[in-house]
Amino acid sequence: MTRDEFDALAAEISNWGRWGDEDQRGTLNLIDASAVRRGLDAVVDGASFALTLPLDGDIPVLKGQPSRRPPLRTSLMVNFSFTGDPDGPAFNDDALTMGVQASTHWDALSHATYGGKLYNGFDASTVTAAGGARKCGIDRVGAVVSRGVLLDVARQRGVDAIEHGDAITIEDLEATRRAAGVELSAGDIVLIRTGAVSRLRAGDREFYEGGSCGLHPTVARWFHEHDLAAYAVDAQNPDSMPPASWDWFVPVHLLCLRDLGMIQGQNWMLEDLASACAEDGRCTFLLTATPEPITGASGAPVAPLAIR
Repeated sequence: MTRDEFDALAAEISNWGRWGDEDQRGTLNLIDASAVRRGLDAVVDGASFALTLPLDGDIPVLKGQPSRRPPLRTSLMVNFSFTGDPDGPAFNDDALTMGVQASTHWDALSHATYGGKLYNGFDASTVTAAGGARKCGIDRVGAVVSRGVLLDVARQRGVDAIEHGDAITIEDLEATRRAAGVELSAGDIVLIRTGAVSRLRAGDREFYEGGSCGLHPTVARWFHEHDLAAYAVDAQNPDSMPPASWDWFVPVHLLCLRDLGMIQGQNWMLEDLASACAEDGRCTFLLTATPEPITGASGAPVAPLAIR
């Protein structure tokens, strides 16, 4: 994709002004009552699947990105008695220090800029080291509950995991959707399985930390055409790593966050959910995925739950 092609696509999919000049939620505005009811209607047996990687110091970290600091848990109180009675009530408290995008997380719309602008035309200078994101921070997201749709591209391709740099295309997503027999609706949240976590579970940490297959930049058009509310991947990055031959660095980040106004999730644990979907052929579910509302943050940890 050349820079001219990128610019044309960005203009084509732009949602700036669609929900008003002051909007900071972007495509999450597409989640209405009917989208939530559609998610509820997808629940058949009530089986629940946690889609979160562990929050500990051993989580994999994307190489070359020191901001993704693994969680460090510190005990602040251990069997502490407020009364001084050693046999009385005692309490334990902890503190956690981590990069907000270190484990399973959402990227806020303030996470990526270009041309000096955030989503909806807000100036990039509204993000500062001292104050964080005054516009489009993760605290603007609010509740995230809708119908989730799993698109297991790795299984559709017949591989355990898609190799680094082998970008997922619109054709891949459409082939997977058709095979699953699902029609997408406005406000759906799509979870894209690349198989990366399966390699991590098998002990191949080097593969997981070393890169990602990523999405082809034109997938942003597909998101826009289907009016999807958000998407997430089971990998460190939704862009090809090592970078493919695009003129722009991480173009999927730029197109989705800055132009489309779509939050994106990374490091989602989709293996158990994918196995259940493959077993009974149902790839839709109720998804709850509200991030921690950290004021001014460019992203936040999330503990998504799929209920089938």
